[in-house]
Amino acid sequence: MARMHELRSESLQTLQSFGDISRFLREGVAGEESRQMRESVGALAQAIDAAVRARRSRRDAAHITRLAAALALCVREHQFYLTSVDSAWHSLYEFGVYQNALRELRKAVYAWHKTLETRSSREGASFDRMELLAWRTLGEGMLLIDMHDQGEHSDAEPAIPHNTRATGPWARVLAWWHRVRR
Repeated sequence: MARMHELRSESLQTLQSFGDISRFLREGVAGEESRQMRESVGALAQAIDAAVRARRSRRDAAHITRLAAALALCVREHQFYLTSVDSAWHSLYEFGVYQNALRELRKAVYAWHKTLETRSSREGASFDRMELLAWRTLGEGMLLIDMHDQGEHSDAEPAIPHNTRATGPWARVLAWWHRVRR
C-alpha cells in the first residue's frame, strides 16, 4: 500500500498538461463510484485540453470557438452529473469546494466563448483566466476523488460538511441523518 501511494505521488508530480490529468484519472484503480467520477472529471480534462491546444496552436478562430462551445457543454454536463452522485460524495467538504470551482470555471468558459464570438480584444485575458481556473478546478476534482477514495478505505466516520451551519431543529435533523448513515 505504501509503495502504491509512492508511485501515485510520483505520477502526480509529472502532470504537466490537461491531457496528463485525463490519462492519470483513467489509469486509477478505484471502486465503481470513484471510477465514474474519474471518467467524468477525465472527460472535462479532455475537453479543456482540446480547447487549450487549439488556442495555443493558433488554429482558425471558428474551430477554437466551436471547441470553447463544446467545453461549455462539457462543464454543464459534468455539473449535471454531480447532482446524481451518492451522498458519500456530498458529505465531503471538498465536494462543495469543487462545485464552487466548477461554477467559476463555467462562468470563465462562457466569458471566453463570448469574447471569441464577438472577436473582442479581451479574448487573451479571458482565455488566461479560463485556463487558470481550469487548472484549479481539475486540482480540486483530483483532491475530491482522492479524499473519497481514502474515506472508502478507512473506518472513519463520514465527514460532516464544514459549510453546514444548521442550528436548532435542523442541527438535530442533520445529526440524526449522519447517525442513520453509519
